[in-house]
Amino acid sequence: MEAVPARARAYVACVVLGALMCLLPLPAPRTPWWAMTLLAVLYACGEWLARRRFPGTFYPVLLAGVFLLPPPAAALVALPGALLSPVERRPAWLRRLWRAAELVVAVWAAGQVFRALGGRDAVVASDVPYALGPAAGAVLAFCAVLTVLDGGILVVAERVPVRRAWRGLLLRSLAPVGVHGLAGLMMAVLWRSPYGPLAALLVLLPMGVSWWAFAQYHRERGAHQATIRALVQAVDIKDEYTRGHSERVGQASMMIARELGMDDERVEVLRFAGILHDVGKLGVPTRLLRKDGPLTPEERRVIELHPEYGHEMVRGISFLGEARAAVLHHHERLDGSGYPYGLVGSQIPESARVVAVADAFDAMTSTRSYSRARPVAAALEELERCAGRQFDPVMVAALVRVVRRSGWDPVVTADGVPSRRVHPPHSPVSSRAGADR
Repeated sequence: MEAVPARARAYVACVVLGALMCLLPLPAPRTPWWAMTLLAVLYACGEWLARRRFPGTFYPVLLAGVFLLPPPAAALVALPGALLSPVERRPAWLRRLWRAAELVVAVWAAGQVFRALGGRDAVVASDVPYALGPAAGAVLAFCAVLTVLDGGILVVAERVPVRRAWRGLLLRSLAPVGVHGLAGLMMAVLWRSPYGPLAALLVLLPMGVSWWAFAQYHRERGAHQATIRALVQAVDIKDEYTRGHSERVGQASMMIARELGMDDERVEVLRFAGILHDVGKLGVPTRLLRKDGPLTPEERRVIELHPEYGHEMVRGISFLGEARAAVLHHHERLDGSGYPYGLVGSQIPESARVVAVADAFDAMTSTRSYSRARPVAAALEELERCAGRQFDPVMVAALVRVVRRSGWDPVVTADGVPSRRVHPPHSPVSSRAGADR
C-alpha cells in the first residue's frame, strides 16, 4: 500500500507529535537507565519473536515498564521494538512510525494513571493486592488510548464509517491485555523484591507456553484456510468462466455481514460460506458448467443438485459452523420458489440469505459463458426490485448501502484479469435479475 491518503499521513503526523510531547521532559538523571535499556531490549526481542513466530504482540515487558519506570522512561521502552519489528504491508516506515507513536502515547497514559492511583508505592512495597487496582486502571487506560487511535486510523485511512470504526475494539483488547498486565505486574513486583530482575524474567516462561498453545491454534486455522482454498481452486479449474467468483461472493458476504454489525467471528464464517457456496459444482458434469446458452430443463435439474452435493462435502468440517447451511440453502427464495427444498421467508437460514444476495450480485456483474457483465448500478437496482420475493430486503439494503458508499472492488474478473475499482454508482440502469447457475 504505497498510496497512503494525505489525511492518513496528517493523522499519523499528529499522533507522532503527541508522542514526542509525551517523551518530554526526558527521563530524569536518576532514572534507572540500565533497567529501561534492559526492558527495551527484552521488548524488542519479544516483539520480533511474536510477529515472526506467533500471532499477536508482546505487552508484558511493556507493561512491566509502566509499573517500574516514570511515564516518559516507560514510553521510551516501546520505541526500539515498535521501530524494528517486522511489517508485512507497505509503506513499512510509515507503519513502524505509526506503531511506535501510538504505543508511546498509550504507555505514557497508562503510566500516568498508574502513578495517580498510587501504584508505584504499592510496587515498591511489594503490596500486590493494593497494586491490582492501579494496575487495572493502567491497563484500561492503555487499551482505551489504543482503541481511540486505532479507530481513528480506520476512519481516515480505510474510510470505515464512524459508527463502526470503534465498535468492539476496546472489549476485544481488554482480556488479552489484562492477562499481559497481570504478568507485567508480577514482573515489576519481583524486580523490586530481593530476588531482583532475574526472578522477574521467569514470569515470561508461562507466557511463552501460552503463546505456543495459541500459535498451535492459529496453525490449525491456517490448515483450515488451506483446505478451503484447495476446494475453491478445484471449482475454479472445473468452471473456468466463474474463476474468482467464489472469492468475490465471500467478499460481498463479508461486506453485508459487517454492514449489519455482526461480530468478527460470524463475519469470518459468512466469508467462508460465500467462498464455499458453489463447492458442490465439483459433482456436476463439466460440460453443463461450460455450456454456452440456456440449459434444458433436465440439465437445470442436474445443476440444481449442486447445493446438496456441496453440503455433503462440507458436512464433516466442524469449524465452518452455519456456513454449511448457507452452502445448502443459498438458492432458496423468500417466496418459496427456490431450491433444493422450497423454503419460505425466515425458514431460510440467515447465512443463506446473505450469500444469496452476494451470489446474485456477483453473477450479474461478471461475464459468464451465458451472459455479459452488467453495470453495478443496474445490479443493485435489480436486487432492490427483487427484494421481498427472491431476496431478503435487509440483506439487499445492507449491500446497496455499503457498495454505494465504498464501491465494489472484486479481486478478479471472470477471465482472470484484475479488475479496476468500480466506484459507487449514481445513476441506476434497468436490468433483469441475474443468478448464478
